[in-house]
Amino acid sequence: METKMNIDWANLGFGYLKTDYRFVSNYKDGRWDDGELTTDATITLNESAGVLQYAQTCFEGLKAYRTADGHVVCFRPDLNAKRMADSCRRLEMPVYPEEKFVEAIEKVVKANLDYVPPYGTGATLYLRPYMFGSNNVIGVKPAEEYQFRIFATPVGPYFKGGAKPITVRISDFDRAAPHGTGHIKAGLNYAMSLHAIVDAHKQGFNENIYLDPATRTKIEETGGANIIFVTKDNKVITPKSNTILPSITRRSLMYVAEHYLGLQAEEREVRLDEVKDFKECALCGTAAVLSPVGKIVDHGKEILLPSGMNEMGEITRKLYDTLTGIQMGRIEAPDGWIKVIS
Repeated sequence: METKMNIDWANLGFGYLKTDYRFVSNYKDGRWDDGELTTDATITLNESAGVLQYAQTCFEGLKAYRTADGHVVCFRPDLNAKRMADSCRRLEMPVYPEEKFVEAIEKVVKANLDYVPPYGTGATLYLRPYMFGSNNVIGVKPAEEYQFRIFATPVGPYFKGGAKPITVRISDFDRAAPHGTGHIKAGLNYAMSLHAIVDAHKQGFNENIYLDPATRTKIEETGGANIIFVTKDNKVITPKSNTILPSITRRSLMYVAEHYLGLQAEEREVRLDEVKDFKECALCGTAAVLSPVGKIVDHGKEILLPSGMNEMGEITRKLYDTLTGIQMGRIEAPDGWIKVIS
């Protein structure tokens, strides 16, 4: 099925484009209302709203795809629902019921079907569920009223012309505190990474790799993505830490490595001093799926990955092709991974 929208899908960027409907539900007097779809993209808040004063907000990100057989699907939205529930608990926010979260995703996609890009364009419909404290707060305490919303925006492929390997640096900044909020998708985690990424770009790097905040000897993640490594004997490794965000893409890639590609896949602590021995590295997340890394710079010392600066490494490419094949309906998915919307 082709969409009716007059959009140049092939040249669509990764940015916000207003669509017709979004979902809104309000929490008041200890309960969530039923929620509704609305055409109003604006939010009106009091100057003392909890989110504006004390950053009480969290969010999620996922996509709807048009598959090879003409369906519109979402990829593992139940895991986004669970992760948002975990974020809410940590931030003393009311949990939006997980089954209602998935229902709301379905409603937003169905209401904006014409904005789901055609199969084969590389574009997708990005979905942004988020929640924030909405009533007036002055004392430092949780808000009493909240708003949960989901909007949709069509986005182009994260990489124009294919994913070229990037250069990343070991950051002097810490992404998370040892017992902080690194494991949840809180807006404040991303606010504190902005200075570091702007500085990285000024210095000619694409991204920061953050080390563990306690000892600064172990690899954690970047400002917006988890990391995977491939050893010389083709084992897929991902860092293990209780201050890393549990990426749904990363967890899916590790499953694909083991069950589709027959590779060993291991989540374990990864020391900075062993990175020089790996043959491939990539960042993984919803937006790009996999972004290959060609060079890691540790305070002037360059670590060149054997996979090089020209294209994805062999194993990274297989992981990317298999996972995107599953998402787009070209490869059979594990049970429960694909939510058919239309």
